[in-house]
Amino acid sequence: MKDATLAPKLSNFDYIVIGGGTAGCALAATLSQNATILVLERGGSPYENSAATDIGNFANTLLNTTWSQLFISEDGVFNSRARVLGGGTVLNAGFYSRAEEDFVAESGWDRNEVEAAYEWVEKKVVFEPEVKGWHSAFRDGLLEAGVSPYNGFTYGHIHGTKIGGTIFDKDGRRHTAANLLEYANQNMIVVYLHASVHKILLTSEGNTRPKAYGVIFQDANGVFHTAELAMQDVMNEVILSAGAIASPQLLMLSGVGPAAHLATHGVNPVIDHPMVGQGMGDNPMNPVFIPSPQPVEVSLVQAVGITKYGSYIEGGSGLSLSISLTRSFFDGVLNLLKETKLTTQSISNFLKSSDLRLNVMTKAGVIVQKVAGPLSSGHLKLRNTNPDDNPLVTFNYYQELEDLNKCVEGLSTIIKVIDSKGYSKYKYPEANARGLLNLILALPINLRPRHITSTFDLKQYCKDTVMTIYHYHGGCQVGKVVDNNYKVLGIDALRVIDASTFLKSPGTNPQATIMMLGRYMGQKILRERAAFLETEGKSMAI
Repeated sequence: MKDATLAPKLSNFDYIVIGGGTAGCALAATLSQNATILVLERGGSPYENSAATDIGNFANTLLNTTWSQLFISEDGVFNSRARVLGGGTVLNAGFYSRAEEDFVAESGWDRNEVEAAYEWVEKKVVFEPEVKGWHSAFRDGLLEAGVSPYNGFTYGHIHGTKIGGTIFDKDGRRHTAANLLEYANQNMIVVYLHASVHKILLTSEGNTRPKAYGVIFQDANGVFHTAELAMQDVMNEVILSAGAIASPQLLMLSGVGPAAHLATHGVNPVIDHPMVGQGMGDNPMNPVFIPSPQPVEVSLVQAVGITKYGSYIEGGSGLSLSISLTRSFFDGVLNLLKETKLTTQSISNFLKSSDLRLNVMTKAGVIVQKVAGPLSSGHLKLRNTNPDDNPLVTFNYYQELEDLNKCVEGLSTIIKVIDSKGYSKYKYPEANARGLLNLILALPINLRPRHITSTFDLKQYCKDTVMTIYHYHGGCQVGKVVDNNYKVLGIDALRVIDASTFLKSPGTNPQATIMMLGRYMGQKILRERAAFLETEGKSMAI
């Protein structure tokens, strides 16, 4: 790893990977086996502060603005984007679970290659968790609530209750996609940190098909650098792996997107691509906090209930947010609201008075439901032409009635878990489901209006208390923006390989499949490269 301030003004590589995140690290490590690779990561190194990635610091790290960038969706939901080598794997709850079989089939992937790619990831970063008191009770509660059978420890996506993998080792230390760079050929790869890509360089002369030939990026001192493809090889490519928010944003800033929208921001359209930024999805999450009469271990997601009706039930325990962190987080929220001219005095007062209410006690568990898919989707638009600023993102949470019905079923299952015999020792006897759900209504978990009525309406509760589970996808979807080989439609030498290409989120949690995709496509690209070079060699011999 090098700081981008050390980059030359002009450099040449076989492949330029934009984004050293969940997919980008796996992709770059693989491609480096037989090509020169440049990785441009806008954030810093996860190794700068090893304690920050320990399991006990999960909440602090997720909301810390050093490695994450807060944004608020147009739906009024707080979100965070990773800006660190390793991407979301540095910030997430660590759960590792593969995609469902249908997802693999619908993607048109080779099953044997997918299996090998998953195993490549798992050898480096995945562990079997040690299941202790709280998670044992949660698991038993899920089974009592009818989320059966019990499938034990497995990476597979199987209906029922299971224990999945984790990227936290037995000492509570996080392993991330950045660790996959240990597989790389160090003589063939350069990783620049704090390198903010401003534009993908595209040829657009006459009636010829546009082609990517490089990128322009800025270092922390404000100096611009150019990296270009080594043009002697027609197989060389620029590959966007910047994530579901930044990949469609960078395409638009480079002139690839809805022409009319680009023109309003003064961006010269290279190609009119109306589907860039469309199909934005985020799996809605609704949490329930359960104060415990006895201490609980610090744990993140281990057990999960995979229901047949399309809601996934997960949980964790012993997580606390310090008052200082809460204050820092909401200061960031207020600053964002001011920038977007959304601040009102009532919102400001509400957030400023929220420190004590959001200070979650260590003696508590949290159980969440996540809606599979989802069917509801939205869109992304440019806010301005600064790539470091957040674009305008709308997810349209619970727009589709089917998603809302799944949420209601998920919350109903959580209530059964809380009331189960297996979970009973981690709940105060006098606590009831209505009271526990009302705890969330009192917290500033989003900026959406609250609808408190005498008749408790779970559908309205789902809408009022929706949160993100940080599973963004869409914006550069397969069949709409890229083809089945992840090549951008209508442009040569440009691919997108990350969650922005997904039509829905894979499995209960996507990180396993996003890392797998980086490895899978890296292998496929290298095979294509080898076949081309072999053909060229035979042609030259003739």
